[in-house]
Amino acid sequence: MFFSYFKKKDNQSLFTIAFYNLENLFDTLDDPKKLDLDYTPNGRLNWTPKRYKSKLNKLGSTIAKIGRKTSGRAPILVGVAEVENKTVLRDLINVDDLKEEDYAYLHYDSPDERGIDNALIYDKRYFEVISSKPLPLMVYNLDGAQDMTRDILYVHGKLNGEEVHVFVNHWPSRRDGGDETEYKRIKASETLIDFMASIEEKYAEPNYIVMGDFNDGPKTASIKKLVETKKLYNPMEKLLTPKRGSANYKFSWMLFDQIIISHSFLNYEKKTHSYHVANIFDEHFLTEFKGKFKGSPYRTYVGKRYMGGYSDHFPVFIQLKFNK
Repeated sequence: MFFSYFKKKDNQSLFTIAFYNLENLFDTLDDPKKLDLDYTPNGRLNWTPKRYKSKLNKLGSTIAKIGRKTSGRAPILVGVAEVENKTVLRDLINVDDLKEEDYAYLHYDSPDERGIDNALIYDKRYFEVISSKPLPLMVYNLDGAQDMTRDILYVHGKLNGEEVHVFVNHWPSRRDGGDETEYKRIKASETLIDFMASIEEKYAEPNYIVMGDFNDGPKTASIKKLVETKKLYNPMEKLLTPKRGSANYKFSWMLFDQIIISHSFLNYEKKTHSYHVANIFDEHFLTEFKGKFKGSPYRTYVGKRYMGGYSDHFPVFIQLKFNK
């Protein structure tokens, strides 16, 4: 009894913060301002209300489980990428596995041509929003045309009363080649660095939580520039191995999904949060069970073929311990 009592007490002081690329979470309606026709019932992918509801339930069930084994609760902050609009976020937080949580969300429409945005889902019992805004990412293709990519979502809030500055990212893709597009992700890194400098003019030693699908790994130039310039800590750096990552491309593991924090979370002080652990949520149910892609994320689609899975990314998470 004595042991279990303290185990329960420790669990209550752990809080999970997660990031999850939801792989094209679209509703089934055509938005004439976005390139979303594929994700309609008569579109190329035959995206029906039944398939949409199935994906919502799968994603909600997954989110509810992240970090629960050790904290005893669902995540209190969940950054998400590849959501079409507020409708899909509302539908997501109202699925059976999440509707009992006190979740709300923050979302802004970004200029991405396909209409996939970033958002933050938060538990109102533990997180209070002070302010939020999108940070435009001004990057250009080699021909001089603007790359209409996702904004960075910035949220200033209080986590169990402690002020934090949260950034949700989905940096420009590698579709045209990793080296060829690296300058765009370096620009994203610089955009964050410049905005953080403005925060530091107002706040001494701000608490940063920088999460997202960066389309770059922990050891790439863009991530290193951010971490080293702002003296951040990237706990994800130790998680990438040849046999493990958050996404798999051509049978190679990558850890593009990361959560990076300020060194202030490595200190201990009452009424503050201390870093506890980081991990990839790659539970067996999220993986391909057999075949040549066994162990890889169980996707919704592979090309035009409907697989009925969750996402082409695993969630990642950290846990913070609240020092009472």
